[in-house]
Amino acid sequence: MAVTNAFFSPTAVDHSGGFVRAHISRVPYLPGLDGMRAIAVVAVMIYHANNSWLPGGFLGVEMFFVISGYLITLLLIAERERTYRISLTDFWLRRARRLLPALFLLMGLLTVWTALFEPDALGQLRGDVFAGFFYVSNWYQVWVGLGYTATGDFAPLRHLWSLAVEEQFYLVWPLVMVAFLGRTGTRRVANFSRWLFVGAIGIAILVGLAYHPGVIGEPEVTPEAYWSIAGRPVSKLDALYLSTVARAGGLLLGAGFAMVWRPFAIVRGPLRDRGRAFDVVAVLAFAVFGWMCWNIHLVDPSGADGRLFRGGLFGAGILTLLMIAAVTHHGSAANRLLGGTVLTWIGTRSYGLYLFHWPIYQIIRNVAGNSLRLHEFLLAMIPTLIITELSYRFVETPIRIGGVAALTQRVRNREVRRPTGLLVGAVAITVVMATFAGVTLATADLKQNDITESLADGEEFTVSLSDVEIAVPVTILPVTVAPTTVSTRPSTTDSAAVSTPTTLPDGAESTPVTTADAALTMVPPAAAAPVVGPASTIAPPPTTLSPAPVPQFGVITDFNAITPLALTPATTGLPLVAVGDSVMLGAAEELTASGFVVDAVKSRQLISYVPQLEAVKLSGALTSVIVVHLGTNGPFSDASLALLMSVLVDVPTVVMLTGKGARNWMAGNNGKIRALPEMFPNVTVLDWEVMSASCEGRCFYDDGIHLTQLGQNFYSLIVNRLLGLA
Repeated sequence: MAVTNAFFSPTAVDHSGGFVRAHISRVPYLPGLDGMRAIAVVAVMIYHANNSWLPGGFLGVEMFFVISGYLITLLLIAERERTYRISLTDFWLRRARRLLPALFLLMGLLTVWTALFEPDALGQLRGDVFAGFFYVSNWYQVWVGLGYTATGDFAPLRHLWSLAVEEQFYLVWPLVMVAFLGRTGTRRVANFSRWLFVGAIGIAILVGLAYHPGVIGEPEVTPEAYWSIAGRPVSKLDALYLSTVARAGGLLLGAGFAMVWRPFAIVRGPLRDRGRAFDVVAVLAFAVFGWMCWNIHLVDPSGADGRLFRGGLFGAGILTLLMIAAVTHHGSAANRLLGGTVLTWIGTRSYGLYLFHWPIYQIIRNVAGNSLRLHEFLLAMIPTLIITELSYRFVETPIRIGGVAALTQRVRNREVRRPTGLLVGAVAITVVMATFAGVTLATADLKQNDITESLADGEEFTVSLSDVEIAVPVTILPVTVAPTTVSTRPSTTDSAAVSTPTTLPDGAESTPVTTADAALTMVPPAAAAPVVGPASTIAPPPTTLSPAPVPQFGVITDFNAITPLALTPATTGLPLVAVGDSVMLGAAEELTASGFVVDAVKSRQLISYVPQLEAVKLSGALTSVIVVHLGTNGPFSDASLALLMSVLVDVPTVVMLTGKGARNWMAGNNGKIRALPEMFPNVTVLDWEVMSASCEGRCFYDDGIHLTQLGQNFYSLIVNRLLGLA
């Protein structure tokens, strides 16, 4: 630490250059740091628009954390050296003037917009606003289970989690610095920095140990991915990504580096002539950071990215320190290059850009999980840039430099005889908007959004097939089994009725029964209903299914062309089974009323459910008909789909539904599903992506995926029509 101690000799004087305490303690404006902020915020905005464009763009937030820790610590040390004290009141007031005006502006504008155009979302917005106002958004999101990766919600303030982490740091860290510097001054800060680096390493290790490496489903599906706190499941992923404790590593790295790397002190140190070397370091650091942004992701269907939680965040922090070292060195070109006009403009407005871009994205795409297309992203940039600039010029800067207070004082002193109409109008608009926003939020019902409430209702009509016990076999009278024709290619069988023999109870010769005349009759005795758990009973399905005379299978795209399938008789298990994710969950009540046993949960992934379904099959719960709707929540591979079909290959009638929604993986998943009938003659595909267009009225919530009541009815109708239940 000899080098670092040389940097920190506050009483020393550079006799050649005349550097004294006051000069060395000054924190200069470094445009290169604004350039780094610009790169960070651009990466984040691209990631938020469409994570396939830059899967690791969220690492820009870690860069922000490190820069914040560095600058805040520099300022506190400099103040202590200049004035021999740290004024906590002055520090917190400066932070408040810098951060609160734009935040309050955002909340006011967003509340007014939501009240006018999304009134159903006011209940959820109320909780988000209160959490944002008190800078606890990160803990609020962890607790309510609406983390950064949650989809299906209109969540215009979800990005405030990172500002909450920083503000919590701003509240606590000055107290730590006062306690430390009050006893030792700045003479031993270099030694103290070691403990900060050790703390950052310790946090990285704990995050790596706590990280859950597997698939992340609902708590009842993957309980190992959750902690139970006060009887409430808390996602490990959310806690490790959003919590202040887990994300403190970047802030500590920046703070520790500020104690050993001071811009003006470097001029006197042994590294004063190493500017070119630091330029090389900066290039390498930026290159590696760019690689991480391009290759590391947050979460995919297989789970969170282990590289991120097992050293990735720490590595991004170290790379940021190397960049800071370069841009703060007086002899490097990095500060000049990153301090160019464009990057400086973006960097000085990075707070506003980060604050306003996400809500505008949400207004365009309606829900958090949808990706923006390129033209939507470009469209979103127009209001983002305009609002950011207006906020910076007329709200943030005047308040930050005390311009509003000065103008008020001039009015009081009658130096300004008559306030301008612009000023009066601005004050009036502010008062009206604040009053309207406050009253609107105060009177809004604190509730979940419509999607969440709809899915909560559906959960009352679902069971876990893994818990089903088949008490007595279900007996179903036999019916003809008909070959079927593919709707997308010519039929290979005659459309006339096909007969198969049936075995009579007395063992007599079988007689042909045609599909034209047959009716599938289920006759389960009262005691034959499968029991779920110790008390609940699954009601038996309707007694009669009427198969159509026209057999078919393949890919069905036309609602009006649906003709019921000829069904194979079942003698054991559950006659009608439906498994799926949140789309099917929304229609669980309607499917249950048709006789289905529904096993559907939110966020279910195909690959994660295959082992459970295999166990269900081994238990004897599966019989002749199963409806499967999976693939909404992430991509699946050919191997995963093949594994699913290995479980279902012996089920006579398998109905697969394609997915619908503006998600990057949907086209690939649907293509794989549509190809199944070519390989598995027991599979019929209901092309939900195409057929859903036939649903009249508002059949989907704003995400274009989850079903309203009309959509639930239509969804159940096409399934029932295909199976002869409607």
